[in-house]
Amino acid sequence: MKRIAALALALAMAFTCAHAQERAETLFNLVTLSAQAEREVANDTLSAVLAAEAEGSDPAALSDGVNRAMRDALKLAQGYRGVNARSLNYQTWPVYDKTRIVRWRVRQEIRLESRDFAQATDLIGKLQSSLVVTSLAVGLSPEARRQAENALIGEALAAFHERASIVRDAQKAKSYRTKDLQLNTGGGFQPRMYAAQRAGAVSASVAPPSVEPGASSLQVTVSGTVQLQ
Repeated sequence: MKRIAALALALAMAFTCAHAQERAETLFNLVTLSAQAEREVANDTLSAVLAAEAEGSDPAALSDGVNRAMRDALKLAQGYRGVNARSLNYQTWPVYDKTRIVRWRVRQEIRLESRDFAQATDLIGKLQSSLVVTSLAVGLSPEARRQAENALIGEALAAFHERASIVRDAQKAKSYRTKDLQLNTGGGFQPRMYAAQRAGAVSASVAPPSVEPGASSLQVTVSGTVQLQ
């Protein structure tokens, strides 16, 4: 039993020494680097939110008016095959004068999204005769963003290894190995927002909004640690 215990102790000590040596080697000649790739990508999607609004003393009549306006808007949108439309929030709330309800407000929204800017802006112009534009923006579709980021990942990784090679040569090392890598695709993408129509600005004849798609800036950053050999 004593010989078995001694053998177990020796093995444990050997493992501890080996682990300590391995850890020391792991922490030796480490260099932290980062690199990035960036490009401008043409915006391909227009999105808009419009609202039907009404205010008065009879909430039932207000709701009826908003419902009719929204039903007509969705029916009109069905004629535009290149535009996706869906209804959003529906709200009814009282307006108070101190503690007394003096009138009611009813509101419902519709969201439009399309890659066909001509169809979308034409539809928006027609809907503005009865609805109010609350937001209008252009940006990247998920597919366009994913494709661009996938290409940028390869460019960012190549830039990272190029820097690692520069450090290796400057330190006169024979080689290097990558210890860890982190990818960050949360670049500078922001949708371009346009001024919304003011409430009460609805008219019988509204020209379609003018929209310039522009481009979004995408960025992929690669950071990590390499160990010089």
